[in-house]
Amino acid sequence: MFANKEKRITYLGFNDFWFAFIGILVLSFITDYLFNKSFVRFPFGEAFIHWSISLFFTICNWFIIRKVIILLRIKYTRLKDVGKRLALLFLAIVGTVLLVDFFGNIMLSFIFGKNYNAQSSSLILLPIIIISTMTMAIYEAIYYYIRLKKSIIEREQVKQAMVQAELDTLKNQAQPHFLFNTLNTLRDIIDQNPKEDAKEFVDKLANVYRFILESGNANLIALREEVKFSQSYIHIQSERFGKNLSVDWNIPDTALNLMVVPMSLQLLLENAIKHNTISRAKPLLITVRLENDHVIVSNKLQPKSTQIPSTKVGLKNIKKRYHLIAGKSVVIEKNDAEFRVHLPLLTLADQK
Repeated sequence: MFANKEKRITYLGFNDFWFAFIGILVLSFITDYLFNKSFVRFPFGEAFIHWSISLFFTICNWFIIRKVIILLRIKYTRLKDVGKRLALLFLAIVGTVLLVDFFGNIMLSFIFGKNYNAQSSSLILLPIIIISTMTMAIYEAIYYYIRLKKSIIEREQVKQAMVQAELDTLKNQAQPHFLFNTLNTLRDIIDQNPKEDAKEFVDKLANVYRFILESGNANLIALREEVKFSQSYIHIQSERFGKNLSVDWNIPDTALNLMVVPMSLQLLLENAIKHNTISRAKPLLITVRLENDHVIVSNKLQPKSTQIPSTKVGLKNIKKRYHLIAGKSVVIEKNDAEFRVHLPLLTLADQK
């Protein structure tokens, strides 16, 4: 892993080649000077041997502890596990220094026939543990700085994606043909139906715009609120298409407190209405159901004869927001007969 730059950056947050190279050399000289003063007390040749032993112990300690850091970061990734990870790291540092010293001295005694650590173990090992802890703390400080910087960037990206979603939805709803069709539908209701129907239609239209404006600052929203918003939107469309448009809602109450990205479900319903023929001969049924902690929105493919070019901005926006907010993937499936999208259900704890 030391030779692989990409892995070093992935697991450590930065390329530590020169940091490790220079750090090992510096620590080996510091350790040798503190405990042996080899280049002061001995001839160069003998001093070099003593320093080489310090270098050997430093290399072993450095890379074993470095490997432990990587394993702990892979296992404990959540912010609330930081305390546990740091405690385990300190125990690993103590254990590594003790074991390297024990087995290293056995090996050196076997090679040279004597123990090069003339001082008592406590006088040697305690400073080494302190120095090793301080050195590994630099790894942690750099790692947290990089994570903080990345978090700030991703937070700004989430804000940008949320604003883009809000603007896209407002733009789509405010398009002249939408307003024209909505007002025509309202006029027909006023002419042909009781005043209460017209009031309900206006209320649903107000709910749509109120939700769009109020949800702009939220990264996640309860599925209950998203469903309510989407049903208001479908009510408006149903007044236009009548019984030719229907939505089969199959979501249990137990899932309504879980969360989704705002306006994601509504955008999928809007896409289905926008790109498919809806008529008495070809009524459109959209199914919304829960499966394996995902909301699945599906509809039979019946493309319009004059197909509106799709920019796929809505789908890209939903996928990007799910990735930035929770690191989750939105699954899109399409075959000759059906189009299906899987939206992951989330909790507040899933937010990065």
